[in-house]
Amino acid sequence: MKSPNSADPKTKTDKPARVPVRRRLVFWLVVLVLIIAAAFIVNRDVLTGKKQHAAQPLPVVVATAKTSDIPVYLNALGGVTPTYSVTVRTQINGLLMQVNFKEGQMVKKGDLLAEIDSRPYDAQLIQFQGQLARDKALLANAMIDLQRYQTLWKQDSVAQQVLATQQSLVEQLEGTIKIDEGQVEATKINLVYCKITAPNDGRVGLRLVDPGNYVQTSDTNGIAILNMLNPITVIFTIPEDSISQVLDKITADKVLTVQAYDRQQTTLLDTGQLLTMDNQVDPTTGTVKLKAQFQNAKNQLFPNQFVNIQLLVKTIQNATIVPTAAIQYIANGSSYVYVLNADKTVSTKPVVTGVTSGDNTVITSGITSGQSVVTEGADKLTDGAQVTLSTDVQPASSFDLSKRNSKRRTLS
Repeated sequence: MKSPNSADPKTKTDKPARVPVRRRLVFWLVVLVLIIAAAFIVNRDVLTGKKQHAAQPLPVVVATAKTSDIPVYLNALGGVTPTYSVTVRTQINGLLMQVNFKEGQMVKKGDLLAEIDSRPYDAQLIQFQGQLARDKALLANAMIDLQRYQTLWKQDSVAQQVLATQQSLVEQLEGTIKIDEGQVEATKINLVYCKITAPNDGRVGLRLVDPGNYVQTSDTNGIAILNMLNPITVIFTIPEDSISQVLDKITADKVLTVQAYDRQQTTLLDTGQLLTMDNQVDPTTGTVKLKAQFQNAKNQLFPNQFVNIQLLVKTIQNATIVPTAAIQYIANGSSYVYVLNADKTVSTKPVVTGVTSGDNTVITSGITSGQSVVTEGADKLTDGAQVTLSTDVQPASSFDLSKRNSKRRTLS
C-alpha cells in the first residue's frame, strides 16, 4: 500500500506544466495593455496636433469688389490690308529712262515715279498731225467742188450721179479727218503715259525694274507696288453666333470701336472704326468677315501684318466686378467666392458670373460692391475658417481696367 503522504507521479508532472502557461498568458496580457496604451497616447497627440494646427489662422490675400462700367469686346484674329494696293505698270511700250522714287518712299497722288522714252511718240504725233492737216485741205477742196456741182445740177448742167459721187467723197474725207484727230489724241495720251505718276498716296515698295530695260504693257510684275497706308484697313472674322450683336449696331448706324493689338496682345497699335460686314458666312469655318478702318497716324499697322482685334459691342453700366482669381468652381459648374467677415473668418458665397474683362469678372448676383473676397490662399480654406491677411486689402484700383495686364476682353 502507498502511504497517504506519498505523491502521485502524474500529479508531480502536471503542476510544473501549468506554471509556464500562466506566465505566458500574463506576459501577453501585459504586452497587449502596453500596445493599447501606446496607441491611445499617439492618437491623442495626433488629434491634439491637428486641433492646434487647425486653430492657426491661414494667410490669405483679399480684394474689394467694386462697381464699374464694363466694356464687352469680341476677340478676333485679323490681317492688315492696304486701303488701296496698286501695281504700278507701264501703259505703253518703251525704254524705261528714269526711276524717280526711292524704295520705301512715301509719295503723294500725282508724284512722278518713272519716265519712259517719249521720242518715238513725239515723232508719231508729228506724223499724225501732218496727216490731219493734209486731209483737212483735201476736205476743203472737196467741199468747194461739192458746192460747184450743186449749182450746176440746179442748172441741169451735170448729172445727178456726179453730184452724189462728190457728196460721198466729202463724207469720206470727213471720216478720215476724224481718224486723224483720234490718232493725234491717242498719241498725246501716250506721251502722257510716258510719265508714270502715283495713282494715290502711299508707300512705294521695292523697285521691280531698273532703268534701261524695255518695258511693255504685257509685263506682269510692273515697276513697283504702291500701298495706301493712311488710312489702312484690317479684315478679321467673328463666329456666326455673334453676328446678331454686330449686325444690330450696323443696321442702326452706330459706330463700333475696334482696337488692334500686336501678336503678343501687349501693345495697342491703333484704334479705329468698323466699316462693314461681309454678306455671307464661310460654311467651312462658320465665321463671317468684317472690315475695320484705322487712321494709322504712327504707321504701326503694316500690310499683311497679323493683329489681334477687339471689337466693342456694348458696355455694361454699374456692374459689380471682382478679380477673376477670386472665383472658385465646383464639379457641377457652379461658382462661389470666399467673403471676408468682420471677425477675420471667411464664408462661402455662391455667385453668378457674367462677362470677363481683363483680369476681372462681372458678378451678376451673390455679392455686392464693397465686400472683400479672397484672391489668394483659397485652396486651403473651408467655410468659417480663421484667416489672417498676408497683405493689406487690395483697393479697387489695383485691378482697374486701365491697368489690365493681358489686355484681352472676352465674352463669357
